[in-house]
Amino acid sequence: MKVGILGTGDVGKAIAKGLLALGHEVMIGARSAGSEKATAVAAELGAKAVAGSFAEAAAYGEVVVLATLGSVNEQVIAATGADNLTGKVVLDTTNPLDFTKGFPPSLLQPKEGSGAQEIQALAPGARVVKVFNTVGNALMFRPELQGGAPTMFLCGNDEVAKATAAEIVTAFGWEPVDVGTLAAAHWLEAMCMVWVAVGARSNRWDRAFKLVGR
Repeated sequence: MKVGILGTGDVGKAIAKGLLALGHEVMIGARSAGSEKATAVAAELGAKAVAGSFAEAAAYGEVVVLATLGSVNEQVIAATGADNLTGKVVLDTTNPLDFTKGFPPSLLQPKEGSGAQEIQALAPGARVVKVFNTVGNALMFRPELQGGAPTMFLCGNDEVAKATAAEIVTAFGWEPVDVGTLAAAHWLEAMCMVWVAVGARSNRWDRAFKLVGR
C-alpha cells in the first residue's frame, strides 16, 4: 500500500517507520515541493520512502496520514488541496493544541466541534478517521508495555475507512476500539489532554490507555 504522510515531524516519522517496517511505501509531504526537511526525512527512512509536497503526498497515497500541528488544519488542507483528499482514507493523528502560554498546552475548541470535524468540513470528500492521537510518537509502533496490547481509540463516519484504520492499528501492535462517528472526536482529543496531564505530573511518557473488562 502507498501512504502519503502530511508532516515531517516526529509523529509523521514514527508512523512512516512503522508502515515501512510492514512493507508499505510512503511519501513524506511538506508544504512545498523540494523541501529540504522532507527530502532529509525520506533519505533517513530508506529506499521505499520519497519526498514531495502536501498535495503530491495526498495524490500519491491510497491512505493519507495527517501528522501536522492540529492548530493549523485550515492552512494544511489549503496547501494540500481538498480535491486531492476526495475518496481517500485520511487518518487524523492531530490534536488542536495551543502552546502559546507554554506547557502543558490547552485544548482549542474548533468551530466544528473538534479538529477532526474541522478537517472533514475543509475536505468534505475525505473519509476522515480520528486515530493515533492519544499517545506519544515513541509508542506508536509495536509498544512493549505491561498488560499486553494497549487500546487505540478511533472514530469516523465511514465504516470501511474505520476498518482500514483498525487494520493498521492492529498491525502496529494495538487493540483498536471504535467509539462511533466523527462526532466523538472531541472526546478523543480531550483524552490527549489527560495523557499529557499525567505525563507532565509524573514526567513519564511511556504510558498508554487500555480498556479492560471482566
